[in-house]
Amino acid sequence: MTKRLYRSKRDVMICGVCGGIAEYFDIDPTIVRLVAVVLVFGWGSGLIAYLVGAIIIPKNPYQ
Repeated sequence: MTKRLYRSKRDVMICGVCGGIAEYFDIDPTIVRLVAVVLVFGWGSGLIAYLVGAIIIPKNPYQ
């Protein structure tokens, strides 16, 4: 079975994008969220990337 990127249903704060990325790379979701916050406040690109991810990445049907 191939590895696919999904939004998380278990580890959700807003839309589950950071939780899904953390599950995909098998890392702590807090680290992904901290990187996202730095990108949002540092350059503003994190907000756009998060919104695009929330729209494009499907929810995990297996959770």
